[in-house]
Amino acid sequence: PCSLCFLFSVLLTSGSKLWEVPIAQIQHYSTGKLQWEPQCQYQLRHLQDGARISALIPPRLEGHWISTGCEVRPGPEFLTRSYMFYSNRLFKAFQFFYADNHCHVPTYSLVIKGKIRLRQASWITRGATEADYHLHKVGIVFHGEKRMKEVAVKINQTCIGFLSSGRSWVSGTVYELLSSKTGRDCTAAVGFVMHELSLVRVEKHYYQQGRVVEELFLGDVHTDHSERMHYRPTGYQRPLQSAMHHVHPCSACGIIYRSDEYHPPILPIKPELTMQLSGKWISTQCEVRPAVLFLTRYFIFYEKNHTWEGYYYHYSDPVCKQPMFTVYASGHYTKGSLSSKVKGGTEFVFKVTRAKVTAMDQATVMLLNSSNPETCGVTGSWSVGMEQEITWTNGCRVLGIQLPHVEYELFKIEHDSKDRTLLFIGERPTDGSSPDRPEKRPTSYQAPLTQCAGTAEVPSKYSNQRSLGKTDNNETTSLKLSPATLLVLLVLYFQAV
Repeated sequence: PCSLCFLFSVLLTSGSKLWEVPIAQIQHYSTGKLQWEPQCQYQLRHLQDGARISALIPPRLEGHWISTGCEVRPGPEFLTRSYMFYSNRLFKAFQFFYADNHCHVPTYSLVIKGKIRLRQASWITRGATEADYHLHKVGIVFHGEKRMKEVAVKINQTCIGFLSSGRSWVSGTVYELLSSKTGRDCTAAVGFVMHELSLVRVEKHYYQQGRVVEELFLGDVHTDHSERMHYRPTGYQRPLQSAMHHVHPCSACGIIYRSDEYHPPILPIKPELTMQLSGKWISTQCEVRPAVLFLTRYFIFYEKNHTWEGYYYHYSDPVCKQPMFTVYASGHYTKGSLSSKVKGGTEFVFKVTRAKVTAMDQATVMLLNSSNPETCGVTGSWSVGMEQEITWTNGCRVLGIQLPHVEYELFKIEHDSKDRTLLFIGERPTDGSSPDRPEKRPTSYQAPLTQCAGTAEVPSKYSNQRSLGKTDNNETTSLKLSPATLLVLLVLYFQAV
């Protein structure tokens, strides 16, 4: 409670304007690859070259924003999105849902109309903007008999008299689920929420030859379906891209751009790739997690003996420029069968048996040195930049790391439009817990990793951080971090600055 009081007092006195947020100063670095620099280390460093990305605060939403491929929400739900925002703050959004992981067989479409008002910079998720929205209408159009009958049963149970006498359900017809004029709201039948509009961020990515890609990040969807109605986002979904400034090539972009509720996008079926996990994989962007966590990830998998190593670099800012701490973890894994619940995914079981932590700022040092004896390395001995083994203390309680630890995972491999190999790892539970039981296995994915090196040689024993992932003193990492720990770190961070 006292920490909360202090944190809010800092927040209330730190900025005098609505958009005055403590954002990291972006420095300009050369993005060229150094001679003899390993590709993975180059890509890690490249992620830190914040000069390539600018965030618009307050964000400009006006325009047409589209998915760049088939998305997976917890459930699972397979969908594509097409959102249009107008200068008068009105918006029109399409959500297209599918029966398959290729987004090739549409089941129904939602057309959503309303109004959005940007409020202020978020003090919870740095770099984001909070917004209010009001829904005017939500309509549904079915594209097949099976899903239509399933939803019709739920609507008839929750909205008695939804269809007037003599009417019947017909595919290709718009049915109004929500109307602000009549007060009707039958959206619960399809589990609809639009809280993603309450947290927004717009980024511009600058590439060679003057190319610009604009991305719109909207709030994340809770991994527990029963919590969606009340959850207010603190993380993001997979970003939408501007229809005018998107990645090239993008086979899905034009298809989604031209679609509407009567003509849903039908994306081409991609070949299923064999799960070849061996090699080195790196984040493609500065990632954000619910409860204010920014990080990049670096993994090495050794398929020959089914062992793995991972580096989790944690930051306090949305462009991953201000390091907080790093966690190195290692262990072994078991490959399971294809997922019967999430089409296109493969089940794994991972065991974490060893971990090390490196504090990268004074706030983290203070937190670790205040931990109880024998719960996180040697209490009182932590200092900035010093790596310490935490295996012998069975993890680090204050950071939420428990050893040994088992996680039930979901993996997927795809090729992107540039034929790069991408690895999708299961999305972390929104409540900060761990998928430590089979029933908690993810049904959706985190932001993808890209393969930066092929088959990795099996080390004689797990290598140390210096030889694997650490490229310079600006990199950091971790397994999971509880909201309470995040709050303490935030308080210490603001005290330090």
